[in-house]
Amino acid sequence: VMRPGEYSIRGGLIDLFPMGSSLPYRLDLFGDEIEQIRAFDPDTQRSLYPVKEVRLLPGHEFPFDDGSRTAFRGRWREVFEGDPTRCSIYKDANLGIPSAGIESYLPLFFEETCSVFDYFPRSGDPVWIIGIGNLEEAIKSFWKDTLSRYEFLKHDLDRPILSPSELFLDVDQFFSAAKPYARLVLEKETNDTPHFFAVPDLAVHRRDADPITRLRALVAQEKVRLLICSDSAGRKESIRQLFEESNAVAGQNGKPLYPLKPEGFEGIADFMKSDSLFGLVTAQLFNGFTWPAENLIVVTEAELFTTTARQRRKGKDSESADPDMLFKDLSELKIGDPVVHSDHGIGRYQGLVLLNLAPPKEEPIFEEFLHLVYANEATLYVPVQQLQMVT
Repeated sequence: VMRPGEYSIRGGLIDLFPMGSSLPYRLDLFGDEIEQIRAFDPDTQRSLYPVKEVRLLPGHEFPFDDGSRTAFRGRWREVFEGDPTRCSIYKDANLGIPSAGIESYLPLFFEETCSVFDYFPRSGDPVWIIGIGNLEEAIKSFWKDTLSRYEFLKHDLDRPILSPSELFLDVDQFFSAAKPYARLVLEKETNDTPHFFAVPDLAVHRRDADPITRLRALVAQEKVRLLICSDSAGRKESIRQLFEESNAVAGQNGKPLYPLKPEGFEGIADFMKSDSLFGLVTAQLFNGFTWPAENLIVVTEAELFTTTARQRRKGKDSESADPDMLFKDLSELKIGDPVVHSDHGIGRYQGLVLLNLAPPKEEPIFEEFLHLVYANEATLYVPVQQLQMVT
């Protein structure tokens, strides 16, 4: 598994990458019971640390079982004209494949849709809607761009699109739905002087003799406060162990400044109240930042370990594995070459083949696959779009 929403089953092992999780998990079964759950690195397939439980969220915001796909196809034919099999999204859905862009057709999976306001509680703690800048102008600008795009693309019968009114709230609908709730509008600063800056390159390279050389160089230059944000409590412990094992002490001209051993804190606020120069907290920040006024650098786990799952949230195949391990060109492969599939292990490459994925009696849909063979003549076909899974 490489991306959230994927899973694989291999005998008594189940690998799954839950939506909303920063790492995949490996379930080790003993009969019908789960014997152990461990987080693992999707690039190296190595286990990282045990966990007690895993929270599983739906892989999509819409149902995708047989009944839901049947309803989807029926509503598609009601809404759009022309031959639906000319649209790749429709054909993929017919095959049980939720292809990229299918979210734009979400209303076709439901009798009725709702907005985020329908999830707000009607009683209990008050709900605040906080906006930055002019919300009305922002919504109008978005609506104008959306309508313009719709007018430009709506005539494409091979890729029909829904009306914006089926997908979004216009400005009147938004403020009507928001009326029962308190609103707080924050004005943007007019001062163009930046207060925060990007984090310098502090990536840890485990293969180097000194994996934390960039951190060492940073703290040797000046006395800064450094805070590392881990994705989870387990990852926090792994990072702490990395620095403890390094037994490194930052220094300049042979004079130590402070040990490169982070001190654990419950949260960022606790670190800021302390006198610690090097802290470690659990906080899922997307990006770190440099705060010169406080002489502070906050760096995320993803910025330290650039091959972790956080970096794959963009969903690009080119970022879902170590680039050094990918085949740069299919021409590098020769018939009979041994290869390793990240889920299925070592096999032999037998070339590229075209397979028809269309159901019987429907227009052929040909896709290109890598043909791999395993022991006992077992065969595996890997889509070329998943080349990153083969090394």
